[in-house]
Amino acid sequence: MVDVSCFGYGHDAVRLFLVRHGHAGRKVQRRGRDKLRPLDGLGRRQAERLVGLIAPLEPTRIVSSPYRRCTETMGPLAATVGLEVEKTPALAPYSAFVTLSMIRELTSRGSPSGVVLCTHGEVIGTVMTEIAAEDGVELERPPPGLKGSMWLIEMKEGRLVNARYLAPKDLSIIH
Repeated sequence: MVDVSCFGYGHDAVRLFLVRHGHAGRKVQRRGRDKLRPLDGLGRRQAERLVGLIAPLEPTRIVSSPYRRCTETMGPLAATVGLEVEKTPALAPYSAFVTLSMIRELTSRGSPSGVVLCTHGEVIGTVMTEIAAEDGVELERPPPGLKGSMWLIEMKEGRLVNARYLAPKDLSIIH
């Protein structure tokens, strides 16, 4: 059972959801542009499970890599909570340091909690490793995590104060 009540750094902390897109097969199995690779059946189920986790925590904004598998991962959540999926190349593959800057900016100016960022494994791996090292936070497991997983992070004054990894199997039950 997943419990996020351990996150409680007060009203001045900003909670972000850093989501790795759902399963979309393998790059080598798909002809054509990788940017257009859709979710497969497993990925669609993972996207649905994310709704049950994130929607009750009242997300305020959904921002995604423009890659189809990311926007499709965020589609069910956006439909459920009535938000648009904002697409940005800042979350595309190999843009980890742009993503890191974006996270620092989002969390340093009193931004609202609950921003959902959907991106790729290589981005999450670099971002979580860098931000944890810079801010002196020990992660419970090595990033990026599995496809369809999520890092729930809490930032205070632009610095990481708490991080919790949620594997796809954990996403169906939450307090």
